[in-house]
Amino acid sequence: MITIENVRDFPASARGAYITIGNFDGVHRGHGQLIAALRSKADAAGAPALAVTFDPHPVALLRPDKTPAPLVWPEREYELLRAAGASGVAVFRTGPWLLELTARAFFEQVILGQFAARGLVEGPNFFFGLDRRGDVETLGRWCAEEGLAFEVAEPALDEGRLISSSRIRQALAEGDVAEGRRLLGRPYRIRGRVVHGAGRGAGIGVPTANLDAVDTMIPADGVYAARAIDPGDASRSWPAACNIGPNPTFGEQVRKVEAHLIDFQGDLYGRTVELELLERLRPTRAFAGLDDLLGQIRLDVDSARRIASNP
Repeated sequence: MITIENVRDFPASARGAYITIGNFDGVHRGHGQLIAALRSKADAAGAPALAVTFDPHPVALLRPDKTPAPLVWPEREYELLRAAGASGVAVFRTGPWLLELTARAFFEQVILGQFAARGLVEGPNFFFGLDRRGDVETLGRWCAEEGLAFEVAEPALDEGRLISSSRIRQALAEGDVAEGRRLLGRPYRIRGRVVHGAGRGAGIGVPTANLDAVDTMIPADGVYAARAIDPGDASRSWPAACNIGPNPTFGEQVRKVEAHLIDFQGDLYGRTVELELLERLRPTRAFAGLDDLLGQIRLDVDSARRIASNP
């Protein structure tokens, strides 16, 4: 991964690539289609295929009150971009040095000067430069003047609608993680550090891992079938029943993320756990008493085990 912090420094080994520049939030199926087009052009030219992204998202600095919760944390975004076909990833450390460049200055100083790009592939909604004044029409004209290859990738559609990060967010906000999975091309994943909770789960024979500091969008309240993954060893995973939201049966209104790892034995406190959310089983609700709650938990665990066992 290449970090870009100014318009001067850039490793010579990464120059001369085919590049695509974007936010790639979630690295969904549309992004995958774009990276595939980039890789095809790069391979034909015998050049690297470089995905270029931002950290933080420019909106976080320009309009922090409008910044959406991300769909993926940075390290996983880079991993997913590589898995989609990028031979390398470069990351702009977003700051005034970048945001104050006009579209022409960005083209000349970054695309030509730093990257010495062989060609570019972008989506139809790509904008760049101060106040987003540059668009694909402008970029195409400048690339033609400089002899750079340029292609606008076809938009990725699903059921006649554009696949987008905002569409995925809407699905997650409604608890429809199955729809999110379809648009992403894989299950939606969150992560958090396991902290001590009230201990009620262990007391009733259903211990839960309480996740703190979740750094991506948390879907709507409800109980989900999930798969828990050890980030230190991706081959280790467990089916899980995950509850997102308050615990109204016990009078708690604090929104939490807690997961019962089915058949897991061990201590997770202080460790990071990743959860793939596979299907929403039901909404959060209050139960008449402990027996009623335990009966529903058994049904949730059985459903989660069955769903997580099917790829």
